[in-house]
Amino acid sequence: AWRGWAALLADGLVAEGEETAFLNLAVSGALSGDVAGEQARRALAFRPHLASVVVGVNDTLRRTFDIGLLARRLDRVCADLDALGAVLLTACLPDPGRMLGLPPPLARPLARRQRSVNTVVHALSARYGAVHLHLDDRAWTDDRALWSADRLHPGERGHRAVAAGFHRLLAGRGLAHGAPPAPEPDRPPPTRAESLRWLATAGTGWVLRRGHDLLPQLLLLAAAELRHRTDDGTGTGPPDARADAALAAALAAVTRDRASAHRTGTNRTVVPGTAWAAAPRSASRTTPTTG
Repeated sequence: AWRGWAALLADGLVAEGEETAFLNLAVSGALSGDVAGEQARRALAFRPHLASVVVGVNDTLRRTFDIGLLARRLDRVCADLDALGAVLLTACLPDPGRMLGLPPPLARPLARRQRSVNTVVHALSARYGAVHLHLDDRAWTDDRALWSADRLHPGERGHRAVAAGFHRLLAGRGLAHGAPPAPEPDRPPPTRAESLRWLATAGTGWVLRRGHDLLPQLLLLAAAELRHRTDDGTGTGPPDARADAALAAALAAVTRDRASAHRTGTNRTVVPGTAWAAAPRSASRTTPTTG
C-alpha cells in the first residue's frame, strides 16, 4: 500500500543518515471534535517539533456544522501546539460540492461552509505563523489525477503533491533538509473500471451514511437557496448574510478568547487537530493527526 503525505514528508525533513520519529494520528472521517480530543492528547504527549492541523471538510458534511464551535476547537489546537514550540502546518481545503459535482442548489451551501472553514484556517495560520498550503486553488481541484475515486481525498499522486508542497514551504524556512518526495506514484492510478467499482461498493455505503446525516438538511438548504436566489441567479442574499454573520462572530470570539488568555496568564492546553507532530530537539519527531 502507498503511504500518505505525512509519512512522505517526514522522510524529507532531515538529511540522509538522520532519523525522524513519526507518529500518525490521522483517522479518515475525523471531525474537528475528534482532532481536539483524543488526537490532541496523544499528539501533545508526543511533544512534536512539527505538527499538521488539517481538518474541516468532514465537518461541512454534517448537519451539526457550527463554524463558531469549529473555530474555537481549531484555535485551542493551534494555541496548545504553539505553546509547545511546535511549528504548525495548515491547509485550506477544496469545496466538497464542487469536487463531487453537485448541482448548484446543493453545492452552494457546502461551498459557503467550506469558505467559512478556510477563512478561519487562514486567520489562525496568520496568528500562529503556520506553514500554510493552499489546496483550494483550481490547479489542485481541477487535476483529477490528484484525487481518489471518492473525489474528496487525494490519491497517491495527490498525497505526493501535498507532501512536496509542504516540503517546499518548509525548505524555504530552513526546516526541511532532506530530498523532497518523488512526484511519481509507485503504483498506477486506478482505472475507470476500478473507480466505478469503488463507487458501486464503498462509495454507496458512504453516500448512505452521509445521506442519513446530511441529506435532509442539505435539501432544506437547497430549498432556501432557490427561494432566496437573486434575480440574475448569481447569489442568495439571506443565506450568504447569515453565513457571513456567523463567520464574523466566530472570528471575533476566538480573537477575544485568545486576548483574554494572554491578559490573565492562563495556561494554554495543547490540542492537536488534524495534525502531525514532528521532531524533538535532537532526534526528529513527527506526528500526524487528521480528519
